[in-house]
Order: sequence, then C-alpha cells, then structure tokens
Amino acid sequence: MLDLEQLETDILARLEAAESEAALEEIRIETLGKKGSISEKMKSLGKMTPEERKEAGPALNGLKTRVGDAIAARKDVLKAAALDARLKAETVDITQPVRSGPADRGRVHPISQVMDELTAIFADMGFSIAEGPDIETDFYNFTALNIPDEHPARQEHDTFYFNEKEDGSRMVLRTHTSPVQIRTMQSVTPPIRVICPGRTYRCDSDQTHTPMFHQVEGLVIDKEANLGNLKWTLQEFCKTFFEVESVEMRFRASHFPFTEPSMEVDIRCERVGNELRIGEGDDWLEILGCGMVHPNVLRNCGLDPDEVQGFAWGIGIDRIAMLKYGMPDLRAFFNADTRWLNHYGFRPLDLPTLFGGLSA
Repeated sequence: MLDLEQLETDILARLEAAESEAALEEIRIETLGKKGSISEKMKSLGKMTPEERKEAGPALNGLKTRVGDAIAARKDVLKAAALDARLKAETVDITQPVRSGPADRGRVHPISQVMDELTAIFADMGFSIAEGPDIETDFYNFTALNIPDEHPARQEHDTFYFNEKEDGSRMVLRTHTSPVQIRTMQSVTPPIRVICPGRTYRCDSDQTHTPMFHQVEGLVIDKEANLGNLKWTLQEFCKTFFEVESVEMRFRASHFPFTEPSMEVDIRCERVGNELRIGEGDDWLEILGCGMVHPNVLRNCGLDPDEVQGFAWGIGIDRIAMLKYGMPDLRAFFNADTRWLNHYGFRPLDLPTLFGGLSA
C-alpha cells in the first residue's frame, strides 16, 4: 500500500507541474493508458489471492479514480489559463485609430481621374461619349481623315502596323481617336455632339511621349457650328478643368489634313519654380489643336458639306494631367510604381463633379 501512496504522490506532483494540455495528455497515457503504471498494477489483481485482491482492488480503483479526477481538474485549469492568454494577446485597444480598409488605401490612377473630369465637364455641355476599337483599318485611321498617301504619319517610324493580309492591306494601332469621329458621323444623323476619349499609339518615347498614351477628341456637327462656338467650348472647358475664373487663349494658324481652317491653341500661364499657374502671367503654353471639319472628311462619311458643317479638337489626356497636377515625367504614369500612385493617385470615392469640385 505504501507503493500506491508513493505512486499517487508522484503522479499528482507531475500533474501539478504540467504547463500544457499536451504535457497533461502525456501523463495520462503514462498512468491510465493500456501500458500505464496504474493499468499495469490493475493487471496484477488476477494473480493475487482472494484475500489480497479484496484489499488491493478497492485501493487501485480508488487511485485510478483520484488520478482521473486530478487530470480532469488540471485540464480545466490549463484550458482557462490558455483562454486568458489568448484573450490578452487578442485584446483590441479601442483608443487606437481604426485600420484603413481597401476604400482608404486604394488609389484611382490620375488618367482615370482626368477622364472622369472630362466626362463631367462635357456632359454638362451636352456632349455624349463615343468609343471605338484600338485596332483600325487604314481607311478609318488615315484615308477618311483626308490624310494623303505620302503623309509622314503613315510611315512606320511613326505608326505601329500589323502584318500584311492576303489582299495587301495592313491594320494599324490607331494613332489618334479621330477614327471614332468617322464611325460616329457614319452612324449618327446630325446634329452630333460627342467626345472620344481613349488609348492611342505612336512610335515615340521620351519624357513627354510614350508609345501608348491617352487622347480625347471632340466633334460637333450641325448646320450652324462655327469658330465662335469652338472658341467658347474650349474656353469653358479650360476654365472648368483647371478650376480658374478666367483663361486667355491664343489661336494660331496651323495645318491638319482633317480640318480647314486649322489652329493650334495656346493658353496664358506663368511658371513659378516647378508650379504652372494657368490664366495669369506673360507666358504661353500650347495645349491643343482644333479647326473646322474639312469638307472632304464630311464627304467621306456620307455627309453633304453644303448642308452641315462642324468643328473638332484633340488634346492629350496625359499632358493636361501633367499640367494640372504637376507631374514631371510621363513615363512614370505607366511604371506601376505604387509609391508614385499613392502620391499622385485619388481616393476611389472622391468622384469629380462640377458642383462638388473636380479635384476635391
């Protein structure tokens, strides 16, 4: 019996020292398992005389019960301690700021933002959005726009061409969004008032040019559209886009195959360090090209230039984004650098509106 007392003392001491449920399970197996110390002693009852069994049986059963109860009690203690430790580790300090979610961390690319700004401005003027394919035929990209066969824009050093087809024709990556104007004039009965934003492609790459860039063109076709309407439209656009009270513009004669007369437009500005201030100062900055739609273009679209006329303009979205938001290098727009996007990007829920502010 002294052996059982010592065995119980040793087991209870081990249970008290156990610091994890895994260690507790190991003790249970060593004592109450099939080959455990108490189980082995239970097996010896069969070899005892009836008198010995009568004394040892109750003692062993009592020991087994007490050890089992002690294991269960220690298990409850360890579970409670583990729960307390977990609760302490997972405690939330409600005095700390809430972690920002995707809506706060995400950023809208400046190109997407400026496209939304353009849409808001011209939609308020009654313009709709027209789109077309990035891969175009020679007719839509050049011929329909009155661009002659020998024009430099048709050369491979300026335009991305695809391989020749069996009939000798070659598709191109559109060099401007003007093909969308052609498709619109072919499919829509005047009056027409649309803007055509989208990607365009040219063989060029430097600080202010990339092989793929973004452009928006505008087109108005009706019976009375004139240069006065064009000037007012561009002035209102520039004032609203650059968010200034007034803009002084200078129209210079130029030449584009698809407009006649053709003009390049400068806006008055002032450079103060790295800052460009629109609408003030004594400097001028070229910003876009425009003109009255050439009669040949109208004829190529099935319209009668004696019945309708119109004006068109084109401007680089990337360029005006750089001017408005002070971005020095166009190539950074397409480098997928999250640091740049975090700096120049816009919060996703801050949608540009005319009454709330375009860049608020």
